Amino acid sequence: MIIGRNSPCWCGSGKKYKVCHMDFDDRINEYRRRGHKVPGHELIKTPEQIEGIKKSAVINMACLDYIGEHIRAGISTQEIDNWVSRITKEMGGIPATLNYEGFPKSVCTSINSQVCHGIPSDADILMDGDIINCDCSTILDGYYSDSSRMFIIGNVDDKTRQFVEDVHEAVRVGLNAVKPWRFLGDMGSAVNEFCRSKGYSVVREIGGHGVGLDFHEEPWVSYVSKPGTEMLMVPGLCFTIEPMVNMGNADIFIDADNDWTVYTDDDSLSAQWEVQLVVTEDGYELLSW
Repeated sequence: MIIGRNSPCWCGSGKKYKVCHMDFDDRINEYRRRGHKVPGHELIKTPEQIEGIKKSAVINMACLDYIGEHIRAGISTQEIDNWVSRITKEMGGIPATLNYEGFPKSVCTSINSQVCHGIPSDADILMDGDIINCDCSTILDGYYSDSSRMFIIGNVDDKTRQFVEDVHEAVRVGLNAVKPWRFLGDMGSAVNEFCRSKGYSVVREIGGHGVGLDFHEEPWVSYVSKPGTEMLMVPGLCFTIEPMVNMGNADIFIDADNDWTVYTDDDSLSAQWEVQLVVTEDGYELLSW
């Protein structure tokens, strides 16, 4: 659609297009002409939308904070699900995972060799030495937030503890590579190079995603990508950084019984931290973590 210079801008600011997003669109179109993948207007979050996402994230992070304060050996992952369900509802939100494409719970709880999408259960009791990823996603007034954290249960050996810390550092490495008018491949390759330098492998088949007005939006975010590839990062683009990192090889499989839970093929440990961000004029702003 062609917008007149003096027409209201597509972003809803009320300003004329020529003083709002015309130069922005011209710059994106130049990258498009060069053959790069660029975001459409529907992926660019407005300031009002970003504020809505932030309000959703308050609930999301409150759930993760509560888990961090109460998680311990001897509890079931169903208890974690109960906490998330209760807190989310009390704060006026909706758990985004609940009934999403048939997922039966309000949070994903992935233990040890489970890469992601672990389903909470009364039968899964946390034990001393376990590591677990708790992945929360929240809807508030139509806005989506999404982040996850790793938790160490009791006495964990030094190698495992260092692994969890290194995977957290991998997210920070990714964040340092988020710059406007650069590419998602720049970020993904930085994450992959860091993880490989530590002797780990990054899962290829599962990545991050756009999020904010829906649970899973474009772009799909790879962490085994090459510099100068994938979607152009521009101010207003909102997505997650959430590399799934295995202590062993990168191969995975999906539980045939529930068709959800992903495991490492070699039974090695897997870890993941997830943050949600929006690209800004000079870098990024964290929205949920």
